[in-house]
Amino acid sequence: MSKRDYYEVLGVDKGADDKQIKKAYKRLAMKHHPDRNTEDKESAEKKFKEIQEAYAILSDNQKRSAYDQFGHDAVNGNAGGFGGGNPFAGGGFGDIFGDIFGRSGSSQPDNRGSDLRYDLEIDLKEAAEGTTVKIRIPKNESCDTCSGSGAKPGTSVKTCGTCGGSGQVQMQQGFFAVQRTCHVCSGSGQQIESPCGTCRGQGVVRKQKTLSVKIPAGVDTGNRIRLSGEGEAGVRGGPSGDLYVQVHVKEHSIFQREDNDLYCEVPIDFVTATLGGSIEVPTLETKLKIKVPAGTQTGKLFRLKGKGITAIRHGGSGDLICRVKIETPVNLNKKQIGLLKDFSESCGKKHHPESNSFFGKMKSFFE
Repeated sequence: MSKRDYYEVLGVDKGADDKQIKKAYKRLAMKHHPDRNTEDKESAEKKFKEIQEAYAILSDNQKRSAYDQFGHDAVNGNAGGFGGGNPFAGGGFGDIFGDIFGRSGSSQPDNRGSDLRYDLEIDLKEAAEGTTVKIRIPKNESCDTCSGSGAKPGTSVKTCGTCGGSGQVQMQQGFFAVQRTCHVCSGSGQQIESPCGTCRGQGVVRKQKTLSVKIPAGVDTGNRIRLSGEGEAGVRGGPSGDLYVQVHVKEHSIFQREDNDLYCEVPIDFVTATLGGSIEVPTLETKLKIKVPAGTQTGKLFRLKGKGITAIRHGGSGDLICRVKIETPVNLNKKQIGLLKDFSESCGKKHHPESNSFFGKMKSFFE
């Protein structure tokens, strides 16, 4: 089955900039995350992986250029693109902290342990202020009994006599010499005559490990943190893989986030909007009072500088933008209804400039 176009997967045009691609990824990742779609988790997981794969390519300028030129052949390494069947290999997803939490994307030996991923969900306040969380993960760790060698204490690991420690054997097929993985040592280059009783010669045992993860202020959905060496233990003393903590920020009941800015909608009563006054608005830390001028209309925006989210890369903070919404009173008694009718009759047209403008345009349109 052929893969879908990556731009189609994220729902963006081919000319979309980095900001549009990131925004589309964040929205889709939240929507299709398996933890949010428990009724059809298998389908959601498949969709989620497809979204991640598309973002891994389109968020990297070099990979995106190759993909634009060669399509999916670039991903599969068939057209001189960036090569390799796995677009996430070597940290291709792009660490938001520029590898300051771990190694760079250099090649690793064959006995290196596998990388692990942990999906971490935090709330908006934790994302804005930063926090430290404890996570518990199941992982392979080096066997304490044999110190990861796989050999029974008091014995040693020997070099494979078949391949001479190379892990490869050469076989002659006609005029051609073909190298294959050694069938005796399975490519490790070593043989264990007396396996460790604890790990049965594997050098690793399954354990639960608790880790403290520091989440810096300003993280957002799609960001990840690399913990170097906290992945699976390597085979027979090989280096451990890394652990990637994938961040997901829960939706907030009041605020909507757009990059480092926060948006919220604040209801105000008719009298305050008409006569002016002050209203309380929420921030992530506390409540603040803002002045509302007389004649305020629904949709007017009030910007509170620096009350948004701390920028993760360059410091500073975004803004909080409050949109006011005039609330129509309900369940009025007869006296209140009468007062409003009297008020409406006394106002006339001159007190409703927007209505006059709109209906004037509508009249001209139909004439």
